[in-house]
Amino acid sequence: MSAAENKPIAALEARVLLDYFTDIPVVVISSSGGPDSTALLWLMARWRKAQKRGPKLIAVTVDHGLRPESKREAQDVAKLARKLGVEHRTLRWTGKKPKTGIQAAARLARYRLLADAARQAGARCVLTAHTLDDQAETLLFRLARGSGVSGLAGMEVTAPLPVPDRYGVVLIRPLLHMPKSRLIATLKAAKISYADDPSNRDPRFARPRWRSLMPELAREGLTTDRLGRLARRVARLEGAMASIVSRAAAMLAPGQWQPGVQISFQAPAFFELPEELALRLLGRAIDTVGDEGPVELGKLEALLSALYSAGNERLRRTLAGAIVTIAGGTLTVERAPPRRFRAVKRP
Repeated sequence: MSAAENKPIAALEARVLLDYFTDIPVVVISSSGGPDSTALLWLMARWRKAQKRGPKLIAVTVDHGLRPESKREAQDVAKLARKLGVEHRTLRWTGKKPKTGIQAAARLARYRLLADAARQAGARCVLTAHTLDDQAETLLFRLARGSGVSGLAGMEVTAPLPVPDRYGVVLIRPLLHMPKSRLIATLKAAKISYADDPSNRDPRFARPRWRSLMPELAREGLTTDRLGRLARRVARLEGAMASIVSRAAAMLAPGQWQPGVQISFQAPAFFELPEELALRLLGRAIDTVGDEGPVELGKLEALLSALYSAGNERLRRTLAGAIVTIAGGTLTVERAPPRRFRAVKRP
């Protein structure tokens, strides 16, 4: 690890990252008490104190109730927030907890509670302390699960909350390109303590297993910095492809792109497209017309393969709430009728 990766984040450097928030009235900061979120809270508080104007900061800690230490950790965050002059709230995940998939369920519960806190405070953004290390782990995690190119763009600095939200609250990761080591160095220089969650090292969960492999991968040249650079390059490619798909959509199906409204292409023109472009255009059409969320890449690839094989033959398939039909030289994507469920007869 280089000396630069162990260097605390200077005030001027943080200002470059955080001045974006100057004209935002209220900002919610997710703060669990761990090193990353504690550093984000401290950096935001230091930045805001140096500004003549800026947002109201609200730190929110979600107590999942999964460990006996979580209550004390939330209290420690509240204490630090008071010291920094930042308003603090603790929210609790109540109710029955699932026996499997607990980390995924806890993540969604956390975002639901953060979204609620943001709406109540009149905030339009929630800040999280994801780092370059998290980005690297995300790429490896997705790659191992057979992700397509889009997945290898990793996390975005700004993204929608991963839970239903009608108020336009967005998720912002201002430290996504910053190594975790620099956040820890920042806390060490400021003499600020933080919590240590043992579940982050629990081999029962996938992310800790990937985390444990990172030092060995780095010795082979697969460093967090290089993985982060890969994510940025793929994101750049994704931006270019999105533009190309939009142009193809305007050319092949002008004026037809309304949610739930049928979209039609001339089949010969569609089949002349490069396969990756055809795949993305078909996926966009299904996402626009269907009502069952983003289409799964593997199923989309299988559908496109079936369309290629059909040639001039009629073909009809249902996918992600949409019906895709090829007949008479036209490829049509329309909303599938509601599913019918048979009543179960009780004995």
